[in-house]
Amino acid sequence: MDDFLATVEINMNPATEKPGYAVMPLTAFPCEIKEGDNFYILKLTEESIPVIICKDKLEDIKSNDGG
Repeated sequence: MDDFLATVEINMNPATEKPGYAVMPLTAFPCEIKEGDNFYILKLTEESIPVIICKDKLEDIKSNDGG
């Protein structure tokens, strides 16, 4: 991770044999991230835009869905 990009490991659901990797801009995250943090990428259909969801605490969910 640098000041602009983060290399992330993506575990698919259902699980695949190996995780995926992506380089993502830090501006894509609705929260501040650091190494070891968890986040979720939600994409309901092939046509839909993915939503990134950060979960700091059970009651504190942040997403980039515009809401």
